[in-house]
Formats: sequence, C-alpha cells, structure tokens
Amino acid sequence: MLQGPVVVLLVLLVVVMVFIGKSVTIVPQQHAWVVERLGKFHATLTPGLKIVIPFIDRIAYKHSLKEIPLDTPSQVCITRDNTQLAVDGVLFFQVTDPQRASYGASNYIVAITQLAQTTLRSVIGKLELDKTFEEREFINHSVVSAIDEAAMNWGVKVLRYEIKDLTPPAEILRSMQAQITAEREKRALIASSEGRKQEQINIATGQKAAAIAKSEGDKQAAINNAQGQAEAVLAIAAATSEAIRKVANSIQAPGGMEAVNLRVAERYVDAFSGLAKTNNTLIVPANLADVGSLIATAMTIVRAQPATK
Repeated sequence: MLQGPVVVLLVLLVVVMVFIGKSVTIVPQQHAWVVERLGKFHATLTPGLKIVIPFIDRIAYKHSLKEIPLDTPSQVCITRDNTQLAVDGVLFFQVTDPQRASYGASNYIVAITQLAQTTLRSVIGKLELDKTFEEREFINHSVVSAIDEAAMNWGVKVLRYEIKDLTPPAEILRSMQAQITAEREKRALIASSEGRKQEQINIATGQKAAAIAKSEGDKQAAINNAQGQAEAVLAIAAATSEAIRKVANSIQAPGGMEAVNLRVAERYVDAFSGLAKTNNTLIVPANLADVGSLIATAMTIVRAQPATK
C-alpha cells in the first residue's frame, strides 16, 4: 500500500502534467485564435507554439485566415420590368481582423449572407430582364462594393461575388427561345437576301461587261468593214483611173479615135437589137438617119482597117 506522501506526490505530478498540457497550445498555419482572460479579450494567437494560463485564459474563437467560399442560397428577385428571376451565387471572403470577427457580429457568416441577398435584390431590381444576362460583371461588382463596406466592421474582407445561375420562369424561357429563334431566322433571311442581291449585282455587272465587249467588237468590225470598203473603192478608183489613162493613150494613138467610134456604134446596135428581142414589139429608133449614118461610119472604119494595116 502506497504511503501518503507518495500519493500526494503522484497527485501533484498529475496536476502539473495537466497544467502543462493546458498551458501549451499549437496554432496551425493560416489560423488565428482569440484568447479571453477572465471573460475579457486578452490576445490573438498567431500560428506556432503558444502558452496560455489554464483556468484563467480561454480560447474563445478560432478563425481561419484562408479565402472562404460561401454559397448564398438561391432567391427570387424582381427585375425592373416586373419579371421574376431566380438568382444563385457564391461569395468569397477572408477574415482580416480576428478580434472584430469575434466581437463585431454575433455571426458574421450569416450577416454576410443576408447582406449579399438584400444587395442582390436591390441591384437586380434596377435592371431589366435582358440586361441582367448582359450585366453580370456589374452585378458582381455592385454586390461586392456594398458588402465590403459593411463587412469592415466585422473584420471580414469580401473579395468577389460570382453569379452561378440566373433562371427566369418557364414562360419567359419559352418566349426568350422563340425570340432567339426569330432573330436567327431574321439573320438567315437577311443573309439570303444579301446573297441574292450580290448575285443580281454580279449578273448585271457581267451583262454590262459582255455588252461593252460586244459593242467594242461591233465597233471594231464596222471600222474594219469601212476600212475594207474604202480600200476597195480606192482600188476600183485606181483601176478605173488606170483604164481611163490607157484608153486616153489609146485614143491619142494612130487609129484610136476610129476604134472608139466603131466600139460605140457596135454597142449602140447591140443595145437596140437586144431591146427588139425582149418582146414582140419591134422598137425602131426615132431618127433612122442617125443610125444609118452611124452604121455607114462604122462600115467605113471597118473597110479602112485593112488598108491601114
């Protein structure tokens, strides 16, 4: 059986070990613990090995200094054009002052959540339905600005707010889908009409170019024909001039005039003989004496040809 002093020694040893265990505490990295001494704020313990007085000091609050995502509950907001819109988002915040986070609000997480919801309803109420889908960045910035100003007294820094989902009623969704379909059909019709317009422009341009090319060809052909006709006329004129010159030379030669008279008489007689053969009527010259004299002259010239030769 143990002696009394030994028991007392063991009891003191156990008390000392418990006291030491209660006195030594280790604060993890990125954490801050708030210590109260006799019910009053005493200190904020930073990461590492720390010493507290058991039964006098008490670790009242433990805060994480990491960035914390907070999922805000989905709520129904009313837009400026009186349309219901279910909005769901997530809020990111960080504890920057552990003392204020402990004593600034009874529950800063609930306070931040409620303030985010009320601010979101206020911002959505200023926008029309179509704008809410386009102005997400504006909504996020407005919510962060409003919450961050109030959260400074709670020792919390609101970093950002992100809208996860915007869900209008089913009737609005069907109307929006019909509007999108109509807009796409409109763009398709416009594109088709633009294509037809461009096609007509291309056809007209091609026809214009073809007409110009054809007119240029006709012009060149007319020029070529005119030049050919002019050259032909010049050639005929030159030949006629040469024939006349030769005839004139022949007339001036000995016996030339008599040959001309004989040729004229022959053509004269041939012409009247041909007229007489074309029908049953006998055509007689008005002045037979002229014909006779012409024939006599021709016969004289004919008889004179051997003598001349």
